[in-house]
Amino acid sequence: MNEASRRGTDKTTNSPITTDRETPLMCQHQPPCPSAVSADRESARLVAHHPEQGWSLLCNGVVLFEDTGELLPDGQAIAPHRPVGAGLTTAA
Repeated sequence: MNEASRRGTDKTTNSPITTDRETPLMCQHQPPCPSAVSADRESARLVAHHPEQGWSLLCNGVVLFEDTGELLPDGQAIAPHRPVGAGLTTAA
């Protein structure tokens, strides 16, 4: 037993641990942007844009990547969803 625990000042074993955290609302404007779980989440306003790094942060907490992938605030990754045939050109 160390000196701190003998004096009753060691609070490491008595501290409450909380795992529930509220996700802060980043969207402060009206009308509010779609939530991160809605189908139109990509239409939220930009908070930060870093094209040199290939990502943008939306006010609903979604991170959009240049390859059209997404990272939701809860950590869920959405695979890139490029339209079929994008970038294809036809010769006349």
